[in-house]
Amino acid sequence: MNTTHASDRKRTIIYVAIFLLVAIIGLAYVKWLPYVDKSITAITTQSIGDSILGDPADAGTFSWESTWSYTVTYFLAVWKAAVLGIVLGSLVQVLIPSDWLLRTLGKTSFGSTAIGGLTSLPGMMCTCCAAPVAAGLRKKNVSIGAALAFWLGNPVLNPAVLIFMTFVLSWEFTLLRAVFGIVLVFGISYLANRFAPQPAPEELARKVEEAETALAPEEGSFLSRWLKSMGRLALFIIPAYFISVLLIAAVRPWLFPLLDSASGNTLLMILLFAIGGMLFVIPTAAEIPIIQTFMSAGLGTGPAAALLITLPAISLPSLILVSGAFPRKVLWFVAGAVILLGVLCGLVGMWVL
Repeated sequence: MNTTHASDRKRTIIYVAIFLLVAIIGLAYVKWLPYVDKSITAITTQSIGDSILGDPADAGTFSWESTWSYTVTYFLAVWKAAVLGIVLGSLVQVLIPSDWLLRTLGKTSFGSTAIGGLTSLPGMMCTCCAAPVAAGLRKKNVSIGAALAFWLGNPVLNPAVLIFMTFVLSWEFTLLRAVFGIVLVFGISYLANRFAPQPAPEELARKVEEAETALAPEEGSFLSRWLKSMGRLALFIIPAYFISVLLIAAVRPWLFPLLDSASGNTLLMILLFAIGGMLFVIPTAAEIPIIQTFMSAGLGTGPAAALLITLPAISLPSLILVSGAFPRKVLWFVAGAVILLGVLCGLVGMWVL
């Protein structure tokens, strides 16, 4: 029996080491190293590039050419991270021990939510690229709050984006993003547990015990199980991702209203930009040049501050990608909370920036 336990423990350690190795190499290549160069660019030029939305004056004008152009530009910016997200989301399901995840992230306590949010910080992924990992965590019975905190924490509390923002926009914008981001990632995620059935302590203990006694290798080789898990993820994610991004690109001209000097900093504009930002999809850090461009075209600090939260946090495509992992009530709650926090952030921005 002791020999069996030792063998199971050794296999678990190897599996976790493989997952960490893939995550570290993938994130270093896709995120960490490129962000070093981008940080230097932000510090020296006070810019990280042009707005992916193009000229704000084009708002309200639809064309298939611009729709397709945005879709192509978007996927060229995110495809590496999207592939990494699918790989890590599938590896979570076949490599990380269920009992360990249940012990650390399976509870509806604030502690599990906090761990989920803190483990998201090295990821630095956009909301869509983090979606497969969040879905993978949910398949391993991770709690609503912990999985949401991981999903939201990736884009909202991205350390690199906070650095870019400080030098391109201002430290005041960064402070607003950090404060409201912390409320969203840790507070809203924790409250979201209330919108799902609460497992009794004895039920959680039973799940942990079942996971501990199910450490024997599953049927089939690791490679076959991983490919099957990745195939299931990709089969849903890739078509849904492409179609939803194409759809949001098509309605892009009407998501962000035309600007003029009289309407650039009102409560109505804050609300409209909060809703548009919640629905719209962007690559990592794209909110910075978008805000910079809008403000140069006359947008007030209020709507700009609303976009700080709503643009990166979630989007219609990302909500679709995690729709099978979270109860519908939870996703409606998160979408409403993102808009509300965006409006509150916008009001603070209008008054103090």
